[in-house]
Amino acid sequence: MSFLYFSNDCTRAAEQLKNNPRHKSYLEQVSLRQVEKLFSFLRGYLSGQSLAETMEQIRRETTIDPEEDLNKLDDKELAKRKSIMDELFEKNRKKKDDPNFVYDIEVEFPQDEQLQSCGWDTESADEF
Repeated sequence: MSFLYFSNDCTRAAEQLKNNPRHKSYLEQVSLRQVEKLFSFLRGYLSGQSLAETMEQIRRETTIDPEEDLNKLDDKELAKRKSIMDELFEKNRKKKDDPNFVYDIEVEFPQDEQLQSCGWDTESADEF
């Protein structure tokens, strides 16, 4: 069986467990991604992988490679990457109720080298 099949199995099993009325009240505070991860650990154990191998495989599945061309992915894989990015965004997002929330942050970025000007931003208004 292919790895994608196992990945889809874990997703399906996690959705079924989370949506099961018998377990729903216990799992409503647990993200679907966490339940999927649990099933991935179980899948690795049952297939004879070591814990380190399973953790490395899960890390590869749940991180985004900044060099990867997302335009070349099929719709399912793209949706998976977007879901990972959305989860990371929500995890890092500062909300108004957070103790470290600051409304209007202004940051000065250090400039190590001279900025190069572009032709489009040096044109005068008379040239239009």
